[in-house]
Amino acid sequence: MAVWTDTHCHLDAPEFDADREAVVQRAREAGVGLIVIPAVSPQTFAPARDAAHRFGGAYALGIHPLFVRQVPDDALALLDAALQRWREDPRLVAVGEIGLDHFVPELQDEASRALQERFYAAQLDLAVAHGLPVILHVRRSADGLLKHLRRLRDVGRPVAGGIAHAFNGSAQQAQTFVELGFKLGFGGAMTFERALQIRRLAAELSPEALVLETDAPDIPPHWLYVTAEARARGERSRNEPSELPRIAQTLAGLRGLSLDALRELTTRNALAALPRLAALQASA
Repeated sequence: MAVWTDTHCHLDAPEFDADREAVVQRAREAGVGLIVIPAVSPQTFAPARDAAHRFGGAYALGIHPLFVRQVPDDALALLDAALQRWREDPRLVAVGEIGLDHFVPELQDEASRALQERFYAAQLDLAVAHGLPVILHVRRSADGLLKHLRRLRDVGRPVAGGIAHAFNGSAQQAQTFVELGFKLGFGGAMTFERALQIRRLAAELSPEALVLETDAPDIPPHWLYVTAEARARGERSRNEPSELPRIAQTLAGLRGLSLDALRELTTRNALAALPRLAALQASA
């Protein structure tokens, strides 16, 4: 029987430092057998890899758009070197988390947007050079991401697909990602009844487009959500990979599928998006 696959979980994040082993154990007890851990900066390349090896998961290497103003000048060279150094590691499954963020206010000035785009374009080139799919950060930036994916396709150097993480774009944008070989990630945001567009996409997209994720410790489902007022009082919520099966119940309800059928479907889609997962799934 297939296991659940969490295609996006920052298991190396400091929020898990106190109880990482217990977090993984709860995930396993919930039936989550594979966890993909995307790095976000050169500083996290080794921790993401170490967590994947320690807990039987997979990892991706990339520079997140929220970190482009914080990384060293040679960050892209460091990424290239890491991808080369660990190229034979079966747990290295993608370049990611990379992309564009057109939401965070402090990154919306002209210089910051240009820097994000430079890093994104360069990392797509590295993914093509190393023959790896990508894990994309998509926040109000789908058109910009698609522009560069189409550019590479049109010059005969297409990206080997991947996952558009936490997708929340239009149906047309979703379809374009799918046509370019991408799966779309759905997680905690889908569990909110007011997330009408996300839930509509989850219900109506081709079944071959769907993968599941938590983005833990972030994007908590509605049952873990802490209001802004509560956060101001110091309360915090932490998402975990063990929440994935319960998140999946929302998707199963939207699609009219059994949990068993959804687990088989989304695991198959994850393996298609990140082909190196297949060898790991066989031993999960």
